[in-house]
Amino acid sequence: MAQQAGIAIIVSVHDALVQLLGPAKVSAVADVLATHASDRWHASSPPEVVVFAESTVDIVGVMQFAHERRIPVTTRGAGVGYVGGCVPQQGGIALSLARMNTILELNPSDGLAVVQPGVITADLQNAARKIGWYSPPAPASLKECSLGGNIATNAGGPRCLKYGVTRPYVLGLEVVLANGNVLRCGSRCHKNKTGFDLVGLFVGSEGMLGVVSQATLRLIPHPQARAMLTATFPEFRHAAHAVQQILNSGHLPSALEITDGFTLQAAREYLGPDALPAGDAHLIVEIDGRTKAVEGERQELASLLQELGALTAEHHCDEEACEKVWQLRRDFSYSLRNTGLTKLNEDIVVPRSKLLDLVEFAREMQDRTGIAIACFGHAGDGNIHTNLMVKDYENPEVREKADHALDELFHWIIKSGGVITGEHGIGLAKKRWFADAVGEEAVSAHSALKLAMDPRGILNPGKFI
Repeated sequence: MAQQAGIAIIVSVHDALVQLLGPAKVSAVADVLATHASDRWHASSPPEVVVFAESTVDIVGVMQFAHERRIPVTTRGAGVGYVGGCVPQQGGIALSLARMNTILELNPSDGLAVVQPGVITADLQNAARKIGWYSPPAPASLKECSLGGNIATNAGGPRCLKYGVTRPYVLGLEVVLANGNVLRCGSRCHKNKTGFDLVGLFVGSEGMLGVVSQATLRLIPHPQARAMLTATFPEFRHAAHAVQQILNSGHLPSALEITDGFTLQAAREYLGPDALPAGDAHLIVEIDGRTKAVEGERQELASLLQELGALTAEHHCDEEACEKVWQLRRDFSYSLRNTGLTKLNEDIVVPRSKLLDLVEFAREMQDRTGIAIACFGHAGDGNIHTNLMVKDYENPEVREKADHALDELFHWIIKSGGVITGEHGIGLAKKRWFADAVGEEAVSAHSALKLAMDPRGILNPGKFI
């Protein structure tokens, strides 16, 4: 509020932020607001204003401004999430970190990279590869998703089986807290047990405890070689059995992906009938390491797949061939979208021994409800993307039926010892199952942490806490 000639003048949030940051970093243009109202989930809620931060100083200014005025702030990376995690549910400020996209340091001597949160995942991988190093966490959206978003959701991806999710690769963070104070936690060291694991507190916090403004990430030497085998099986249960046998035989692939018949048919319709060999289930087995070791393991795995009843087993022996397979894997999602059905993409996880149980339950529910269900994903760690493919989802009656099916799916997952999200996060999409998934005491613990870190409740409000 300003005073002019004895008259009180209310300055809008937009105008006040322009005064604070300059016009190039603040927008209330309708198209910009619409872009920042949603992610890849169906929920949409426009902010009052969008701020494009370019430095930690900008973030500090925004958070101090918002904290003083109790204005909601929803941080946004690349906006490619699937659970409405960056939807500004209560309006306010959408804080975009997309312009903070610089790799500040690549240091093989220390085995680390220092990055801003807006760096695209593939850009870090490519930069590290040029100097012979590797950043393993790689969601399927690696060419689009930002590292800040990966940290916010503790993102995974196909190579989690061997290398793990995002958390093990985060050595240190610079975080702007809700009141604008800057917290630095962790370090540049690969081992650190100094105090509580504050880094772990922020990794996976979905933007509700602070705004990551810089990250120090662990790199490892890049594998000398990689190769793949792709196999088709007559039925899903045969492919699921193969997953267990591969691991029981002492192999640890870098990735082990499974795909069901519905998804394969959609891919054949989208990519062409010859895109995939015949079969009702598909397996991708990727291995990496020293060149001679990879060659030997590839031959062993090919023999094992043949023993396990694979209809086909194709070899992919170099980087170019492997990348074509990964592009095929990424095309599975686009193939499902091409069906014209609304894809409710659920990243549930079950104990690996229950992989077949999950798919059989999905088939039974599909037959009973008439809603097609496509299952594919990271078989090696039990993280199967179970996609309800819904026709006319905008119809209220259809939506109610689909939502009931989701409710049934999630309660089956919880009862079976699984979890309701492996990499996408809770956001808005899974909010109503959070309490059932973690229990009363865990909800209280989450709420206590939120209150301590964000006492005015301005960071990403309206989500699961």
